[in-house]
Amino acid sequence: MPSRRRSLEPADPGVIPDKPYFKIGEVARLCAVKPYVLRYWETEFRSLRLQKTTSKQRLYKRKDVELLLKIRHLLYDERFTIEGARARLRELGHDEGTAPPVPPPAVDVEMLKKLKQGLVELAHMVED
Repeated sequence: MPSRRRSLEPADPGVIPDKPYFKIGEVARLCAVKPYVLRYWETEFRSLRLQKTTSKQRLYKRKDVELLLKIRHLLYDERFTIEGARARLRELGHDEGTAPPVPPPAVDVEMLKKLKQGLVELAHMVED
């Protein structure tokens, strides 16, 4: 029985099949990554703008596949971080924009008041 191991090497951009759209499984095989990795990259790289069918299946165009191969190369071969890969893609003319701001953590005002009161009481105990 033949092995069903996934190739560790991505496809050469020159051997991408000549067709208008690709499904996520095909793209995952071409990029030598798992489909969940592609879904994650969609959330991290703004220049990946996929079309979806009415049944919410992702459809990748050839340019999307080429971009994904470039992202894979930056992350896996050149060892860029996600932010570094974004910056490099911006240098190459892709619309990555700036990184989304990190929202401030939620503040529990009542908890802060209790903490402050506890610290004041502790300070009085140390002074005595």
